[in-house]
Order: sequence, then C-alpha cells, then structure tokens
Amino acid sequence: MAISAAAAAAAALSFPRALPSPFQPRRHRHRRRSAEPPACAHSERGVTFDPGSAFYRSDSAAGRDLAVLAATLHRRAAGPSAPFLCLDAMCGCGVRALRYLAQVGADFVWANDASEALRPVIVGNLSRFERAPDRRWAVSHLDATRLLSERYLRREYFDVIDVDSFGGDAAYIRAALLALRIGGLLYLTSTDWRSARGYGSRSNYGFICHCKSCGQSRTFGFDELGQITCGCADKIDPDSITVVGPLWTGPLHDTTFLTEMLSLATEWGWANTIENGVSLEKLLDTMIEESDSRLPPGYIRLDEIASRAKVNSPPLGTLINSLRKEGYAACRSHIGANAIKTNCPIECCLDVAQEIRNLR
Repeated sequence: MAISAAAAAAAALSFPRALPSPFQPRRHRHRRRSAEPPACAHSERGVTFDPGSAFYRSDSAAGRDLAVLAATLHRRAAGPSAPFLCLDAMCGCGVRALRYLAQVGADFVWANDASEALRPVIVGNLSRFERAPDRRWAVSHLDATRLLSERYLRREYFDVIDVDSFGGDAAYIRAALLALRIGGLLYLTSTDWRSARGYGSRSNYGFICHCKSCGQSRTFGFDELGQITCGCADKIDPDSITVVGPLWTGPLHDTTFLTEMLSLATEWGWANTIENGVSLEKLLDTMIEESDSRLPPGYIRLDEIASRAKVNSPPLGTLINSLRKEGYAACRSHIGANAIKTNCPIECCLDVAQEIRNLR
C-alpha cells in the first residue's frame, strides 16, 4: 500500500514531454542508434568520464566525493518509499550527475548546463551508465534559476539539488530551495570560495568585524550594527575596521552527519586512499574538529601570528596543543593548511607563540 500511494503521488507530477519522467512506468520502445560515448580520459572513484571542452578541475574531486557521501546518507535516511531524484543545476561535463547515478543509486538525475555546446559531452558521459530507452537521466540547457523556478511552478521537487557555480552561489539559493523537496539536501559549492551570504533568517546570521590593526575578529548581531567596535584601533584609525555580512556565524558543520560520512567513506574504502592529493579521512577528521560550537567563524594564519609576535612561525600542532592546555578550543582549518581556528583572543595567541619560541 505504501508503494502504491507513493507511485500515485509521484504520477501526479508532470515532467516536460521533451524529458523522460522518472515517475512513469517503463515502456519498451524502439530506440534509434546513438553515437558511442567519447573516449575515457578521467576517472573519479572508479567512475570513468570524458570532460571534453567543459571546465573541469581534478582537484575539486574531494568536493564531489563529499557530495556523493552526503547524498547517499540522505537516500538511506529517506528510505525506498518514493523515487530518489537529483538535479545538477550546473553540471559541466556531467561528472557529478554521473556519480549520483552510479554511486548514490539515484532513481533519476536531471543534468543541466547553460551551454548547449556541451550536450554531446554530457550525453556521452551519462550514456556510459545507462543507454536504455527508458533511461534514468535527462539533459537540458537552461539558465539555472529558470530551470529551478520552473520545477517549482510545475510542483516537481527533488531530494538532492546540486549547485556548483563559478562565483558566488547566493543568487541561486532561493530558487533551489523552492524546487527542493521538504527535508531535502541542498549541496552548494563555489569555485572562488565566496560564501553564500546574505540569505536566510536572523537565526545564527550576523556580521564579522576584523581589525587590521590588532588582528582580532569578532561577531555581531543585527541589533549591534550601530555598536560595532574593536576597543583598540578604532579610536585611532576607524578605517582599520572591516565589517562583512550578513553571513552565517553559527556552527560550521554537523558533527553527527560528518561522522556518518566518515564511516561511509571507510565502508567504501575511500577514507584511507589519497586522490588528487586529498585524504578524505584527514579532511573529515579536521571538519569534525571544526564542529566545536565554541569556535568562532574564520581562521588565523600562522604567518600572521608569527609576524605580529615577531617570532618564527611555531609548529602548527604545538600551537594547537598549547592553546588547548590554556583552556581554549583550537584545531586545524580545512581551508588553510597553515592556519588554525580558535576562540583564543589574538593577543593571547601572540603570547603563546612567544612562549613556544622561548622554550625551543
């Protein structure tokens, strides 16, 4: 009964005629001969594909690994009661969409890229996985915002929506959330590392103030906008204070979910392998440490600490252990290899760095 109810609900959705619906029953149709997939040129976790002329960064493979792990956990939690649908809004050569099919086991994947010139590459790569008449994928070439908005207007909702934009992705968040099924997973990545700031409610959103004079950063809420101050340099040089926001100032990660991702990576044999210079075990362990609710946004580079303390850069591990002994939260940053995250005030960091120097 549960399966029948889910099928009936799914059948009510109407996908465009030009694209195969993941909800319609399979029909045996005669299909025309299609061109062979292009020659394989790359592989990610055993999935082969050809990037063709699309923009492709092999060093971003770890981000795609995390997307697959997160989507798989989300699918397991959702259960088999309804089709599991994924939409890749900016698919490039289609490697993300291909991995959602091959590794997550999505029932249907919509691969979209604004460039029609990439169609042969995308179709060729997805055809490696399944070339049957009733394929589990579709390809389109629309503006991402238009595509997502049309899905919402047609009441076609997806369990996973992936937006990998070149530049800031904040412009696409509202449309993506509208097309996302309630309780779904929105996976955002950004080529230039800009945060998706400025969207959402005031819960855990605020502003970050950085003082170039002393190096201290602090967070402020919406109700404190007229009271932002550093307490040191603003009395001398107001221009030394920089304020950014609104942006997310709450916890950086969810510890439980990251731990489950690490367990799944271990189960699949991904955790202890290094691909494109990245160890998933090391990366996820670092992100789990960053989940400490005591840690503020941002990080501090060791060279900045050394420059302000007028000492050589202390060993990263030694500095972290010393800060923890002083009662502060401290860990590595997954963004900067030579940086730490800590709730220790900058002046105390300088004192600890100087003490380490004196002991050596």
